[in-house]
Amino acid sequence: MRETEDERREETGATPASPRARARLRALAACAFASLLPLLALASVRLTPASHASVAAAPARAFEPQGGDAARFSHSAGRHPTLACASCHERPDNSPAPRWPGHKACIDCHAQNFVMRGGQICANCHSSLEGNNPPLKAFPGLTEFNMRFDHARHVSGGARPAEGCASCHRPARRGVALSIPAGAPAHSNCYSCHTPDSRGPAGDIASCSTCHTQGGYRRTPTTARAYSLSFSHAAHGARQRMRCDDCHQVRAGAGQGRQVTSPQPTQHFGSARAQTCMTCHNNRRAFGGDDFADCKRCHKGQTFRF
Repeated sequence: MRETEDERREETGATPASPRARARLRALAACAFASLLPLLALASVRLTPASHASVAAAPARAFEPQGGDAARFSHSAGRHPTLACASCHERPDNSPAPRWPGHKACIDCHAQNFVMRGGQICANCHSSLEGNNPPLKAFPGLTEFNMRFDHARHVSGGARPAEGCASCHRPARRGVALSIPAGAPAHSNCYSCHTPDSRGPAGDIASCSTCHTQGGYRRTPTTARAYSLSFSHAAHGARQRMRCDDCHQVRAGAGQGRQVTSPQPTQHFGSARAQTCMTCHNNRRAFGGDDFADCKRCHKGQTFRF
């Protein structure tokens, strides 16, 4: 066999390639393949969200630029913190349900991950890569972002909801408490004004950053000490000709959970400098005279003792 190859070389005049020449040929081939990556990435935009597996047949190990667990997306990794929310999160309609970004949002920066076998970027959104239409994961909650709402900006003018406080706060616990919008369902309240193309005096008010910034999230509690002392919002509403601002005042610039004041739930030893139950229940408005005998109007339960 070796003699036959030598005879062919003598007939064609070819000389055996040196190791250096073969290495150069391999390098040229690699460069040619790399130049095709952008074209392959653009072609993959037309694929369904699950078709990564059909494209990811190219050999070699994918480069994961996010660091750490590449299968879990991080808003704080790489260039992500510098990107506008609309670069990835689009609002084609006013649906309150958040949607996963399309492939193009990822390919613009991570084309190499889409065309090389072994990349974990698909696992950011897909729970499995099996089949022609791999299933998407459930959209995550506020694991990296907090939520801020400024009551002072929404109590007057064009920013005030049509129903005032009742637009967001609904009766809860049989009317005793009031609800506070939270989680993705809260978008239903916000999007009644913050539509996809809405703008305010300061500019865009439709972007995610209008309400969300990176940081920890803590829900404002819907409990209050007054609820354990027989207070109920249901007995202090429109039927009694009362408004929210009869008892609650908005403090501009205060932090979450401290923007709206509440009366101190005390009747007999309240401070004259603060609003308390005594402000209204003063033996004139509450009982209509000087009779303090009907204490059980407020004090109820088997454990109460005079």
